[in-house]
Amino acid sequence: MFGDWGVGVTEFSIVIPVYRNAENVAPLLERLGELMADLPADTEVVFVVDGSPDHSYDLLAAALPGVNFRSQLLQHSRNFGSFAAIRTGLAAANGDAIGVMAADLQEPPELMAEFQRVLASGAVDVAVGRRVSRNDPALSSMSSRAFWALYRRSVIRDMPSGGVDVFGCTRAVAQELAAMTEANTSLVAQLYWVGFRRAEIPYSRQVREHGSSSWTLRKRVKYLLDSVFSFTNLPLNFLLLTGVIGTVVVVLVAVLVLAFSLDGAISAPGYAPLMLAILFSTFLTITSIGIVGAYIWRIFENTKGRPTSIVMSREHW
Repeated sequence: MFGDWGVGVTEFSIVIPVYRNAENVAPLLERLGELMADLPADTEVVFVVDGSPDHSYDLLAAALPGVNFRSQLLQHSRNFGSFAAIRTGLAAANGDAIGVMAADLQEPPELMAEFQRVLASGAVDVAVGRRVSRNDPALSSMSSRAFWALYRRSVIRDMPSGGVDVFGCTRAVAQELAAMTEANTSLVAQLYWVGFRRAEIPYSRQVREHGSSSWTLRKRVKYLLDSVFSFTNLPLNFLLLTGVIGTVVVVLVAVLVLAFSLDGAISAPGYAPLMLAILFSTFLTITSIGIVGAYIWRIFENTKGRPTSIVMSREHW
């Protein structure tokens, strides 16, 4: 059920997944408290602790009863990933409109007020943050730009050049996102897949002051592959193109080998074409098995019907 356990419908909810953010809890709550002056009086904040190994949950549980805004605190039974945590938060939120932000404060919380105003106007259903600048270290900034450029080219061309790390949506959109139970997918890609009316809000990404990012190269590669296999047929098209090109190359080489053979230039009959055929067929077979296997594995994961996350505790104030 969507927002079914709790505290009554509100105008606006903010969903914040929390993982390894103990050092950010105090400044995060302070910034949110200051932000409430620009948001509806009944705004709630939904924190989802995604199996964090630090003391994030304990710090939030101790601090939330004393803050100046309504809140929910949910805890996953283990780490299911940020997208699963966001989906849990969307399902628990009671707002007519919902904003989603990270706990590290690299995306300014003031964007939530912008999202709320845009969504309350009724003119759009989805608002996404579009980076116009970033204060990250040079290497991190360069790698991020390269990653999102590849992502836009191969998965979603309409996505902002810096990707989407913060967004807001109406309750109707949130219900659609929360209802999707695909494993190994991209919530951001799903946000674009569902459609609706969309607007972009520019902002400047800030330097992370506390802790370190868990957005590793390995997670980026997995995120890209999950998105490619879930939302495009690019690998299959690549496989088809490889087969076509390989066939043309083999035909051309076969013609050359035949010509050289007739001319007497090849002393070992059958050696060259045999080696070419073996090498090409081996490469094509391995590539085909890998690509098809990736699709089959994802199909298998989704047929299991397991929940994408498990909430083991819920509190609200």
